Amino acid sequence: MTDPTYYETMYILRPDIPEEEVESHSKKYRELLEKIDVQVLDSQMRGKRRLAYPISKHKEGVYVQLSHQGNGQQVAILEKAMRLSEDVIRYLTVKQEGPLPTPKTSSGEEDKKRNEESNTDDKSVAKSKDSENEKNINKEEKSNKDN
Repeated sequence: MTDPTYYETMYILRPDIPEEEVESHSKKYRELLEKIDVQVLDSQMRGKRRLAYPISKHKEGVYVQLSHQGNGQQVAILEKAMRLSEDVIRYLTVKQEGPLPTPKTSSGEEDKKRNEESNTDDKSVAKSKDSENEKNINKEEKSNKDN
């Protein structure tokens, strides 16, 4: 069985636009794709990052990644909308083959859950290290008694 084909569009927004506008752009492109019956797999804001070289006198940009699955016709429509937007300074769409990406939700509850799980893992690792240290100390004490 062959893996399904999907597309990843990474676009860079101007760094001086407010957070609400970044969200509105993301929502606008998602709705555009949904309107033409394209399945939006994932949308992630990657944050503000320094550019490798200045683009339109900007040294930073807000990166957004959009994964979508369709017949390929949606790429031209999406890129035309981005080309006409003054806030998008660069975009690139790549055709991907392989397992579909799992959506990453950035809800506060999931972040808390992840933090709790990592804290639990850290505690169990610390406990296992403590027990190893105790075993080593007991071995040293035993070997000292034998000498």
